[in-house]
Amino acid sequence: MVDVSAKPATARRAVAHAFVRMQRATMASVRRLKSPKGNPLEIARIAGILAAKRTSELIPLCHPLALTHVDVTAKLCQNGIQVTSEATSTGPTGVEMEALVAAAVASLTIYDMCKALERSMEITELYLVKKSGGRSGDYTRAGKRVKR
Repeated sequence: MVDVSAKPATARRAVAHAFVRMQRATMASVRRLKSPKGNPLEIARIAGILAAKRTSELIPLCHPLALTHVDVTAKLCQNGIQVTSEATSTGPTGVEMEALVAAAVASLTIYDMCKALERSMEITELYLVKKSGGRSGDYTRAGKRVKR
């Protein structure tokens, strides 16, 4: 692991994004909040939050962080589900990995919850949207938004 002991503790925030593309029939079931396993949107939210808290156990050499806030939202779109995660902390290192892991695991949970309805779903567009805090300052992802 990188030695961060000399770095000052600062407020850190990161937002990540992922998209689960699925067929219309699957979307119709999700809109009714029905899958063979229950409500995929709420279960994905909880799974993403839990994953963020365990990031250092999943990613080698990632520092364990005292997270002050984690939120995950799953929004129904025309052809899939948009997942957005946010992680915050005050410490000597950033929370980008926590936000990315939360979005990834929430997306995988949606897949798991809906796989009995459709096996051809795709998890796409996993990326860091923005981050703030720390020595490197703020970052916001540039680029066009994908129309869904």
